[in-house]
Amino acid sequence: MKQVYLLTGQPGTGKTSLIKQAIAELKGKAGGFYTEEIRSQGVRQGFRLVTLDGQTAVMAHLYFHSPHRVSKYGVDIDSLDKVGVSAINQAIQECDLVVIDEIGKMELFSAKFREAVLHILKSGKRLLATIMLSPHPCADAIKRQPQVNLVTVTRTNHQQVLEELQDWLNATESTKL
Repeated sequence: MKQVYLLTGQPGTGKTSLIKQAIAELKGKAGGFYTEEIRSQGVRQGFRLVTLDGQTAVMAHLYFHSPHRVSKYGVDIDSLDKVGVSAINQAIQECDLVVIDEIGKMELFSAKFREAVLHILKSGKRLLATIMLSPHPCADAIKRQPQVNLVTVTRTNHQQVLEELQDWLNATESTKL
């Protein structure tokens, strides 16, 4: 069984929801982070990073002035490194499962983030993550790793992917016992 389970797909297909649903029933210890939109009056203003132990940081926002931009959002690499990368590194040390939502264009601006992902891949640690669908040299290299199971999420296969993901989590948990 492969140690890395990557979810990819178009925006809005429920990748983050799948991760939240899957880890809600996890019996082992998980660490890492997920991202969520920051909205004001129904308009997306940016993205917040939320660690599984409850820390938060604004990672990207309309009003951030940064040399690192994705679309109209400025990306705060320091916040990503201090909160997100720290959560990844802590999870590598202390948890059964590392969760990253997402390995995307914003996150890949950070050298520390890229190093942390490569460290997980080399460590033998289980990783559940979402990864950008669009071509990107770093993301594409991660997708090609032999220990990766890459699954494309669509609006129509959401339930099937959830069941497969839960089977993967249960199978890898039972091998530890």
